[in-house]
Amino acid sequence: MQKKEIRKSYKFAIKTALYITMVLTVLIIVFSLLTKSFNIWAILGFSVISYIISFFIIQYRVERFIYRRVKKIYDDLTLLESASLRTQPITTDMATLTQEIGKFAQDKKLEIETLKVREEYRKEFLGNISHELKTPLFTVQGYVLTLLDGAMDNENLREKYLERANKGVERLIYIVQDLDMITKLEVGDLSLNIEPFDIVAVVESVFDLLEMKSAKKKITLTFDMQYPNPIMVKADKERIRQVLTNLVVNSIKYGRIKGTTEISIENLIKNKVIVRVTDNGEGIAKANIPRLFERFYRIDKSGSRKEGGSGLGLSIVKHIIEAHDEKIYIESELSVGSEFSFTLEKVK
Repeated sequence: MQKKEIRKSYKFAIKTALYITMVLTVLIIVFSLLTKSFNIWAILGFSVISYIISFFIIQYRVERFIYRRVKKIYDDLTLLESASLRTQPITTDMATLTQEIGKFAQDKKLEIETLKVREEYRKEFLGNISHELKTPLFTVQGYVLTLLDGAMDNENLREKYLERANKGVERLIYIVQDLDMITKLEVGDLSLNIEPFDIVAVVESVFDLLEMKSAKKKITLTFDMQYPNPIMVKADKERIRQVLTNLVVNSIKYGRIKGTTEISIENLIKNKVIVRVTDNGEGIAKANIPRLFERFYRIDKSGSRKEGGSGLGLSIVKHIIEAHDEKIYIESELSVGSEFSFTLEKVK
């Protein structure tokens, strides 16, 4: 940031010296008239000398007075480095100081507002993660306590309750693994295995994997057109498979019965392709879109977890794409559907 020039002002000393000189001149004229020793040249000489002496004394004293206080303010507020203050003329311009303090106050106000937003996010995040963790924990605890209370003597109940408790543990492990992955992606500890691969084949494998899940809601998984030739891209194949899986699962989860999830692969620019995942599901309100990639953020505030998942899928998608130095986009209209798209580098 360019340092603001600190101007040296003589206005205060000039005016004050002039006032003092005028007062002294009036007094000396009155004294001369009373003593009948009036001499115009002596009075003019006295006025000039008084003005010069007053000016230098006032300027020096004001500089020293303001310098000590201004420097303390600068040091306290860290507006300027002490070194830069020493190397520049000492200011007696209060407008400069006022402007600097005003800017400092504005910056601090913005900082406080940012901290408030972060605090709200932190509270919401902790509330969400506690909700996500306590549901499977209480499930496991409930079945274990029931078994300890005597249900373990019933062979059928024992097996059923242990299986349900195991599902609760698996859900906990799934949440913790997803959190661990996001943390590694954020700090850059998760290494990417960049290699060329056919994105069409990866999409087909995702369709095969989720065929039964989509069949339950009679949702059709399809390409927008036939892709007879491979489309080679350069990325981490397994991470991109995870991105596509999360996006398609999301479209099935919130898709309408007998709906469609369509994937298209288009050339964006010379060395980029864009992959689009489009559905005709319930869509997303504009107010929710900016927060869609936050951890555990739920559009449905009812707390329902009937669809399962860790609540981290879209956050993982965003972090994986950004780890590739690529972009992810979303377009959605309530009751019409959503489109998630992301870019990938093409193999030359």
